[in-house]
Amino acid sequence: MSSTKNTESGSYEGFSAEERAAMKEHAAEQKAAARRGSQGDKAALAERDVLGKIAEMQDADRVKAERVHAVVTASAPQLAPKLWYGMPAYALDGKVVCFFQSAAKFKARYATLGFNDPAQLDEGAMWATGFALAEVTAEVEEQIAALIKRAVG
Repeated sequence: MSSTKNTESGSYEGFSAEERAAMKEHAAEQKAAARRGSQGDKAALAERDVLGKIAEMQDADRVKAERVHAVVTASAPQLAPKLWYGMPAYALDGKVVCFFQSAAKFKARYATLGFNDPAQLDEGAMWATGFALAEVTAEVEEQIAALIKRAVG
């Protein structure tokens, strides 16, 4: 996420409407997670929430998110699905390793598969942590599976 700045006046305009909405979603997710019962209940409800969020997406994003979800859960069953800022995400020991960001969420040109610090993708002095998803083909699914396996060690 990035904040907006008026380039003409140089003044800070705050977060975009999409960014504010994502932050509100995150706060609601945190409250819902705190209210849940046992670990088994939490996991089942979190999975349901992720699948529900995917189902709400526009057609192209929904298809990509469904494929990413299937590949992630098959490649790394130790990752727990959860919502993170209103996006499907996958966590290890409570820390988000990767997430799917729909193109529509931030009015972007493409969907993104992103990785956070816990992902073990380190490669030299610089490595990618975000990947544009124009479409999810069989070849892309293989690349995602390899990245996910590498990310969790």
